[in-house]
Amino acid sequence: MNSILKNSKISILLLAICFSFTACDEDDDFMTSDDVMETPDPTDDVVESNTIADFVVANENYSSLLAALEATGLTSTFTGDDVYTVFAPDNDAFAAFLDENGFDALEDVPTDVLTQVLLNHVQMGEIMSSDLSTGYIESMSTAGPDGENLSMYINTENGVVINGVSTVETADVEVDNGVIHAVSNVIRLPNVVTFALADPTFDTLVAALTREDSYTFVSTLQASDSPAPFTVFAPTNSAFGDLLSELELEELGDLDADTLATVLSYHVLIDMNVTSDELEDGIIITSLQGEDFTINLGDTATITDANGRTSTIIATDVQATNGVIHAIDTVILPTL
Repeated sequence: MNSILKNSKISILLLAICFSFTACDEDDDFMTSDDVMETPDPTDDVVESNTIADFVVANENYSSLLAALEATGLTSTFTGDDVYTVFAPDNDAFAAFLDENGFDALEDVPTDVLTQVLLNHVQMGEIMSSDLSTGYIESMSTAGPDGENLSMYINTENGVVINGVSTVETADVEVDNGVIHAVSNVIRLPNVVTFALADPTFDTLVAALTREDSYTFVSTLQASDSPAPFTVFAPTNSAFGDLLSELELEELGDLDADTLATVLSYHVLIDMNVTSDELEDGIIITSLQGEDFTINLGDTATITDANGRTSTIIATDVQATNGVIHAIDTVILPTL
């Protein structure tokens, strides 16, 4: 009897176990912890961008630059795939810019002016500091006459200085769409005097323009209205040295003030921004001084002055907001 009861209990236990397994097999909604698939993290495949705009947003020291980009609608320009080089002024640089120009706040700067100032810090393509050399490059600002792109003068003799007013303090910050160079000052929109002062090639010319208190060349050449724009054929330092030798003078001070003023005026054209592609062979041009000279185009571009002397144009199209400069290797002379 005990054996039968024992066997009956075993049979019932086996049936219960079998039923349990059968129920598990038939329950499609039941999953063990081992069967649950992990939900993928949606951020696993997201690559964080590090564009020029991202860099500015992420750095509090550039909050003024960010505000300027947003005010001018330029932020989107620096979020795309196009590659740029940006000379980036920090908050202190913007504060100094506002103070120097009589603005209480960034909002007081006219949007069109602020846009051109910002673009004057930008070049197309990636330019590393090692790629920079002393000379002129073109900015993205179109504040020149007739929408001409402005030039920037780069001096690498002692670090990197731009237009004589802004120094690169941190170079080669690489981002996804270009490179950033942190600069000490906002690079103001240049007039023709800006480049004469910044480029040591024209030191003697600046000395001549400012020699007499009665001279008004500098204030005139800083004008934004008529007689601007100007076209200036600017003699180099060596050109003035050769002139002194030609005239058998020891120094620039030996040339009387009226004669020097006449000579300087002969190098300036008013109410015209004559770029190199607008020069024509044999064209006769009337100067601010009143006399003519002739442009000759051959293997090299030259000028024949009122005395039949020749000067070679050795650099062209230094573009400012109020005119353009072409460097020449000989001082041209009117009838003296």
